[in-house]
Amino acid sequence: MSKQLLAHLALIAANILYAGNYTIAKWIMPNYILPFGFIFIRVLGALCFFWALHFVVKKERIAKEDWLRLFFCGMFGVAINQLMFFKGLDITTPVNASLMMGITPILVITIAILAKIDKFSWAKVLGISLGALGALVIMIGKNFNFNSSTVLGDFFVFINATSYGIYLTIVKPLMKKYKPLTIIKWVFTFGFIPVFFVGWNEFNRIDWASFEPHTWGSLVYVVLGVTCFAYLFNIFALSKVNPSVVGIYIYLQPFLAALIAIYYQVDKFDGAKLIAAVFIFTGVYLVSFYKPAPLKEV
Repeated sequence: MSKQLLAHLALIAANILYAGNYTIAKWIMPNYILPFGFIFIRVLGALCFFWALHFVVKKERIAKEDWLRLFFCGMFGVAINQLMFFKGLDITTPVNASLMMGITPILVITIAILAKIDKFSWAKVLGISLGALGALVIMIGKNFNFNSSTVLGDFFVFINATSYGIYLTIVKPLMKKYKPLTIIKWVFTFGFIPVFFVGWNEFNRIDWASFEPHTWGSLVYVVLGVTCFAYLFNIFALSKVNPSVVGIYIYLQPFLAALIAIYYQVDKFDGAKLIAAVFIFTGVYLVSFYKPAPLKEV
């Protein structure tokens, strides 16, 4: 199996995990855990996981000039990203949040091109547009509404999307020098510093005795699945493909969430979802695989 194929399978797996996160995390907050307390648990759990995992692999020495980049990766990829998403999700709706995340691929490709990490092409522009259209088709008919009661939460999710777009772009150059596990370990190490100070009070207020079995199951899903494995899958994929490819897969999340709902018989497959699937997968193909033939000289 080629490394490119493995990268795309990793991206699909990561976005399957993310697809369930909107509803599961929203259900836990604020019934059992407040947003910043949730992030405290999530980042601390992932930090312990990555450090423990890193003990069994060969250690790498970080060059002095890369420490500052790793620090900013921790700020944008973990601290700002996760704090803003969970705080926003607590105020807005899961559907609104997933719709706002649709801006991420556009931001990723824009930042990557400006930073000269990725190359501009009309195929990528068309692919991003088709992916956005497919995600929007999934949302049509759903209960989403940008109004005064959700606008602050929607804004926080927008900040989250922007932060994640910056992270995917600035972490890419490190992929050429270090292993994915080395990078993600230090990203979470630096990211936990502000999370500790912001989330400690809400973490201390958690009533652990009120947790039921399904609460623990949901918490494990978010910490181990959405944080540990999804971040590993994404960072591995980013070592093999450009940031724009990682970004375009975000458009799969509404479609995958719909498939999960169909599986549990709370939704049904229809023509709109088929059209959305065609748009999304065509967009993924154009961004990931399509390479226009060179112009022939006359």
